[in-house]
Amino acid sequence: MKKITLLGSTGSIGVSTLDIIEKNPGKFKVTALAAGRNVRLLARQISKFHPEIVAVQTGQDAGYLRQILGPKNRLPILYDETGVAEAAAYPSSDIVLSAISGAAGLRPTLAAIEAGKDIALANKETMVVAGHLVTEKARQKKINIFPVDSEHSAIFQCLAGQKQANLKRIVLTASGGPFYHLSVAELKKVTPAQALKHPRWKMGRKITIDSASLMNKGLEVIEAKWLFGLDIAHIDVLIHPQSIVHSLIELMDGSVLAQLGIADMRIPIACALTWPDRLINDLPGLNLAKTGPLAFYQPDIKKFPCLGLACEAGRLGGTAPVALNAANEVAVAAFLENKICFHELPKVIEKVLRMCSTKDNPSLDDILDVDGIARIQAESIIKKIKKG
Repeated sequence: MKKITLLGSTGSIGVSTLDIIEKNPGKFKVTALAAGRNVRLLARQISKFHPEIVAVQTGQDAGYLRQILGPKNRLPILYDETGVAEAAAYPSSDIVLSAISGAAGLRPTLAAIEAGKDIALANKETMVVAGHLVTEKARQKKINIFPVDSEHSAIFQCLAGQKQANLKRIVLTASGGPFYHLSVAELKKVTPAQALKHPRWKMGRKITIDSASLMNKGLEVIEAKWLFGLDIAHIDVLIHPQSIVHSLIELMDGSVLAQLGIADMRIPIACALTWPDRLINDLPGLNLAKTGPLAFYQPDIKKFPCLGLACEAGRLGGTAPVALNAANEVAVAAFLENKICFHELPKVIEKVLRMCSTKDNPSLDDILDVDGIARIQAESIIKKIKKG
């Protein structure tokens, strides 16, 4: 029985992971859960899965959770960054599924690696802002990092048994989100409600907006650089609206291998938790005869500049991806609060990138410093946009 710590248990990835665990009795044991502010859902998860320890965002959340659980429940409840990191490093766990949204997932992921835990990584921002630190620490601790993102899981599976020297390039596919066929003028009128309606995937709010702007694919390019040891020049992106081909690799001899499947995150989650074994699931199979034609397009960087900005930051390296990610998180939050328009997302990010100097091979302190500075700069830019 594999013992699992789940970071981000109340998010979409967390809920899907617990669904897998529930449907496979005897294969998994939940030892630790960490969640954000959805304390009521966390309480229901605790009642069903009986973890040995949990962590929440604040002391107030911890008090509320204790109130819901009742005075007879003696479950240890940790809180804040320190508490989440402690849960991530919980001794009895075998693998940590890291699904906390945004850069907030970095510290607990590093804590889990330091504790010698294998990582099922659903938090791409961890690799975006600190890929060099994460991969080096994983190498030192001799632990595995199993990608959970459907695209990186696809690449991981396609690379199984391949020699690194035989790999020519990888191709990450993107659905294109809900707005790929809109004009530049139409994109200026996009509302948060429209942006949150993804045509293929059910995801959290932040990642859904990133998908609509194609920033999500740019972040995945940077993540792939570290996961698979590739230069950005050997990572391409194709728009594939059907979301059937989850990604591809091209080998030196011209062979192209692809991983296909329905658009359901439970498949790559289960793959990460059980590799090299596979789970039997109750999901519908892929019927290629009924899917219709599969289309592929080159991404339009002019209409969706966030992808180009991310690739540029990936090529620059150092702290450039840190500034990119921080500015994007602030800009997305502002868009969801109707403080800026959809087409202003890349403008905020580009200005922050131009303002932040790049430091090579940054330490964790350097990363946190740049992250904080970039967030302040983004907030300042957004205030000027509102006044204008």
